[in-house]
Amino acid sequence: MPANDLDLLLAAALRAGEIAGQFTGTETQRWDKPEGAGPVTEADLAVNRYLEDHLRVARPDYGWLSEESENDPDRLSRDKVFIIDPIDGTRSFADGSRTWAHSLAIVAQGRPVCAVIYLPQRDLLFAAAAGKGASCNRNRIRVAPEIPVDQAHVLCAKPTLEARHWAGGQPPDFQRSHRPSLAYRMARVADGSYHAMLTLRPTWEWDIAAGTLLLQEAGGQVTDRAGAPLVFNQASALQDGVIAGGAAIQRQILSRLATRVERDPA
Repeated sequence: MPANDLDLLLAAALRAGEIAGQFTGTETQRWDKPEGAGPVTEADLAVNRYLEDHLRVARPDYGWLSEESENDPDRLSRDKVFIIDPIDGTRSFADGSRTWAHSLAIVAQGRPVCAVIYLPQRDLLFAAAAGKGASCNRNRIRVAPEIPVDQAHVLCAKPTLEARHWAGGQPPDFQRSHRPSLAYRMARVADGSYHAMLTLRPTWEWDIAAGTLLLQEAGGQVTDRAGAPLVFNQASALQDGVIAGGAAIQRQILSRLATRVERDPA
């Protein structure tokens, strides 16, 4: 058994990549979840079965929260909790794209303390432990140097730039790019490839728990869309959006957002 939690997550992520690799994206069985909750494939379920069986045996006193497991309210009473997305970017996986990730985190009293984001098809293994920094393929990573938000390269969905989300109806004039996996977006900000990322819609904890620690350990700042710190293992498992980047640019984005706007996908 791995001696520490980060080693445990690293080994589990690598095995998850092997399991997912046994499925061919466009030929994998796929279903739509109820109430428009998105797709799930047989690969998601296979990876989830492995992770839940392996990790819960290794750490039986930890709680469990995963996109593909039935919610267990017992997690709310546990000091430490696994927060897992077996495949973040399921649509991309099902379409045969390489841009999907395994996102694994351990949260202690609401704060991520260990995290791994693994993109097996891109050979990218991101890892972080509280107080010990963040890495990609064992190389130390840091967020990009600070620049004005209007000159920044930011990861976000196109609806995020609708005028109603921004003070005075004027979004920043940053360069926008998009990646389908939230975990991957956060990892790419942590490694300095982009200056910031944001999503303004309610966001599931399993999509962002690992990325939150990765960014923080890389010198970045992460809050919800109102500027409040993210506290995980909540009863609803939803956060009010995410704004993340270097500390200065993250504050610039927050200051430009409209204070009141109808909450819908962005």
